Amino acid sequence: MSGIRHGEFVDLRPLTVEDAALTLRWRQSDRAVNLNRGADTVEQQARWIAARPASEYNFIIVLKSGQPVGMVSICGIDFEHRHAEPGRFLIGEADAVRGIPAAVEAMKMVYEIVFDELQLKRVYGSIASDNVTMIKWQTFLGMKEEGRMRSHYFINGHFQDAVWLGLLDEEYRRVALPRMRALIAAGRSNATASAHGQGEEHAGD
Repeated sequence: MSGIRHGEFVDLRPLTVEDAALTLRWRQSDRAVNLNRGADTVEQQARWIAARPASEYNFIIVLKSGQPVGMVSICGIDFEHRHAEPGRFLIGEADAVRGIPAAVEAMKMVYEIVFDELQLKRVYGSIASDNVTMIKWQTFLGMKEEGRMRSHYFINGHFQDAVWLGLLDEEYRRVALPRMRALIAAGRSNATASAHGQGEEHAGD
């Protein structure tokens, strides 16, 4: 259900089995320590990718240079009740996106699919309670905590609560979208300042 989506700083391209080794490396990195355990081998990861249903959107986040830096999905799409679950969101190449609003633009593009193209009413998802950074980031962008399931996940050697978050379409337009645009604008300013600085350095050579 997905082709290539183009943004200002990143593109979203469909996940393929050729991404198995790369995505497995990301999933086994320290950045994924609070995610559910996935595949153990490249072969298992490739089978998991091949088994994704056509009803899902599964993307690789790619910089304009062509470098893959992360992944994100939209699953559980329900047109009757008009909701979906964005998930599998992981920036695997933190150094490559430093100073680039890659994460926020990728999430903005996901929300554009959900709310503008699919015309859904809400998105929701759960985050392991130890993943404080992701919870803070998602709530800053407008999601609201809707409840907890106590000791729901056994991750990283201990039980963690599942923190359930949700965002309605009107909250997306009133809160999330303006904040995302502001963060992307700040990234644009940083990129422009960096480019000017490099130009001045070369001019002085």
